[in-house]
Amino acid sequence: MNEKIYKTMASSGAGSLALGIIVLVTGLVTGILMIVNGARLLRRKSDILI
Repeated sequence: MNEKIYKTMASSGAGSLALGIIVLVTGLVTGILMIVNGARLLRRKSDILI
């Protein structure tokens, strides 16, 4: 009985860890893309304003 609970908890922990890593990487990539796009907008600010 205890071994079954241990295996369930281990697989749940591994899944949570994997999901956390995916969310972390996605957040970093999104942040970097937002910074790059913001820098592009600032560089072209004179072209955008009338």
